[in-house]
Amino acid sequence: ICSVLTSSSLCVILAFCWIYIRKFQSRQESEVVSTITAICALAIALITSALLPVDIFLVSFMKYPNGTYKEWAANNETRGQIEDTVLYGYYTLYSIILFCVFLWIPFVYFYYEERDDNNVNKCSQVKNALKYTIGFTIVCVVLLLIGAFVPLQPPPSQNSTQWDKVQYLFEELGSSHGLPALSFSISSLTLIGMLAVITYTAYGMSVLPLNLIKGTRSVLYERLENTEDIDDVEHQIEKLKSKCKDGRPLSSRDRHNLQELEGKLQVLRRRGRHLEIAERNCCTKVGSALRPFKILLGVFFILVALLFIVALFISNLDKALHSAGISTGFIIFGTNLTNPLNELLLALQPVFPLDYILITVITMYFVLTSMAGIRNMGIWFFWIRLYKIRPKRTRPQALLFLCMILLLIVLHTSYMIYSLAPQYVMYGSQKYLVQTQMPSPGPGNTTFATTRICDADAPEDQCTVTRSYLFLHKFWFFSTIYYFGNWAFIGAFLIGLVVSCCRGKKSVIEGEVEADDSDLSDDEYVH
Repeated sequence: ICSVLTSSSLCVILAFCWIYIRKFQSRQESEVVSTITAICALAIALITSALLPVDIFLVSFMKYPNGTYKEWAANNETRGQIEDTVLYGYYTLYSIILFCVFLWIPFVYFYYEERDDNNVNKCSQVKNALKYTIGFTIVCVVLLLIGAFVPLQPPPSQNSTQWDKVQYLFEELGSSHGLPALSFSISSLTLIGMLAVITYTAYGMSVLPLNLIKGTRSVLYERLENTEDIDDVEHQIEKLKSKCKDGRPLSSRDRHNLQELEGKLQVLRRRGRHLEIAERNCCTKVGSALRPFKILLGVFFILVALLFIVALFISNLDKALHSAGISTGFIIFGTNLTNPLNELLLALQPVFPLDYILITVITMYFVLTSMAGIRNMGIWFFWIRLYKIRPKRTRPQALLFLCMILLLIVLHTSYMIYSLAPQYVMYGSQKYLVQTQMPSPGPGNTTFATTRICDADAPEDQCTVTRSYLFLHKFWFFSTIYYFGNWAFIGAFLIGLVVSCCRGKKSVIEGEVEADDSDLSDDEYVH
C-alpha cells in the first residue's frame, strides 16, 4: 500500500509540475532542457516540502496513544534504523537541492543567456556557462567546508597541540556523518529562502485570498472601456497630425507625444484582441459560474492566513519572554503560551489521520501562496524587476529563477511550520508514561501510570525528536536570524494585506498585454 501511495503521489506531483510550467512557459522560446530542468526542480521542491509531514508521522507511528512503544518499535536499534532512513531522505533531497541551486540551474540559466547572442556557437555557450557556474560551485564548497570544520563544541583540552585540534576536527566530522556540513550549507540557503518568504509568501498569503474574493472585472465592461480609450487616442493622434497638414513640421514635443500615442494605440488594439478572445473563452464562462465557490475559498484562505499570523506572533512572543535570548537562538522546548495551531494539531491527534492531513495542507498552502506571490510580483533584484511571470509568455530564464526561488522557500518552510507549531513539529503526536506513587490503604504505595504529551521534560528514551528539528537547530545563530525574520514576515503580511485591500479588481486578461512587450507576437494567444 505504501509503495502504491508513494508512486501515486509522485505521479500527481510530476503532473502538476508539468501543467504549471507549460501554463507559464513561452511558446516561442520554449526549450526541452530548460523545461525538463524547471519541471524537475519544481518537483524536488514539492517532494522536499512533503518530507516534514512524513518525518512527523514516522516518529508518531512508533507509539500507541497510551504512550507505549509498538512491538516492532520497542527495540532501540529498530527505532534507530527508522530515524536513519528519514535522515538519509533529508541527506538525499537536500543534496539534490544543493546540486540544483549551485550547479544545474545556474548552468542551464547561463547557457540560455549566452544563447541570446547569435554569434556564439554551442561549444562557446557550454564553456561560458561552465565558467559562470564554477563561481556557484566554489561558494557551495566553501559553505560545506565551513560547516564541516567549524566545531560546535570546543576541543576537550585547552592545552592541546595544533595537530590534536586538527585531529579533533576530523574526528568530529566523521562522528557526525557530515551532518554539520550539510546543515550549515542548507541553513545558509535557508537565509536566502527567508528573504524570499518575507517578500513573496507573505504577499501571496494576502493577495491570493483577496483576489478570489474580489474576482475579476466584467469582460463586456472592459471591452467597452477599451473601445472608448481607442477612440480617444485616435482623436488625439488626428489632432496632432492636423498641425502638419499645411506642410509645416511638427515640433520635437509634438513628435514625442505622437510617438507615445501611437505606441499606446498599438497596446490598446492588442488588448482589444485579447479581450475578444477572453469573451469567447470557455474558461471565462466557467469561472463566472464558479464565482460563489471562489468567494468561499477566498474567505477560507484569509482565515487560514490570519490563523497562521496569530500563531506565529504567539510563538515569537513566547520565545521573547521565555527563551534564554539571542545567544541561544531564542530556542524554547515546548510551549508556554497557548498557540492555537499547535493546540489544534494536538486536538486532532486522536482522530487518525486528521493531524497529518492538516500538517500536509499547511505545507502545501505555503508553497501555493509562494507561487501566487511570485506570479503577482514577478522576480525582483532589490528595486530592479528582472522577469515577469505571465501565462504563455514567461522566458526560460524566468522559469528557472522561479523554481530556484521555490526551492529556497521550501527550505525555510520547515522552520516556519516549526514556529507555528513547535511542540508538534518536534515530537508529533507522541506520548509517554509517567509513573507516580500514591499512598494506599494497605502496606506500601500504589503505582499509577499517567499519559503525557511529549515535551522537553520527557525522558530521552521515551520520545523521539524529528530529524527536521535537528537540521533546523544545529547552529544557534541561524535560529536567531530566523526569529527576527518571523517578525519581518508578520510585518510584510500586514503591509501586503493593506495593499491588496486598496487595489481594485484585476483585469480578466491581467498580465497578458503590457507596453514593454508589444514587439512580441500574439500568435500564441490566438491559436
